Formats: sequence, C-alpha cells, structure tokens
Amino acid sequence: MSFQDKTLTCVDCGQTFVFTAGEQEFYAQKGFQNAPKRCKSCKVTKRSSGPGGGMDGGGSRELFEVVCSSCGQKTTVPFKPTSDRPVYCRTCFQSRRASGDR
Repeated sequence: MSFQDKTLTCVDCGQTFVFTAGEQEFYAQKGFQNAPKRCKSCKVTKRSSGPGGGMDGGGSRELFEVVCSSCGQKTTVPFKPTSDRPVYCRTCFQSRRASGDR
C-alpha cells in the first residue's frame, strides 16, 4: 500500500499539520485505525498536563483531609468520602489490599 502525506486540522488549536506517509505507515503497522487528531504541540501539552488533561489545564486534584478508619492517623484522599464507607491511610490501605481484606 502506498501512502501520501495528508494535511489534517488539530481539534484543539485549529492549525493544520501534516500526517506524513511515514507516520501513516507506522500507524498501519501498529494496527491503529484512526488518524491523529492533534498537532505535535497540542499532543505534548495534553500529555504533560496528566490524566484527564487537556486545554483546561487539568492536573490538580482536590484533596480531602480524613482520619484513617484503621489506625486513626490524619491523612488526605483524592475523593470526597461518604459516611457509610471506611477510609484508610496509604499504609493501612496497602496492607489491607495485600492481605485481600477489602
């Protein structure tokens, strides 16, 4: 199969970029079905902003201070705890996970 350079438009910044024949061949070898949606600059920006990142900045999470249900130590968790479920510090959580006690 012969590939030719294609000009695509970035979904984030709207600029055009070239999807080269070499890149298309690589995508085909890897079995990728979809062409890239972002230019290289926007792809780097999205990756560097972490999980759930994007043009909104992403990256920072709200932390909630809690008391561990097992050892009583103060800790922070990246979710809002509910009163009906126990919350553990990292050490207690990992030890419960390792022992299979959930």
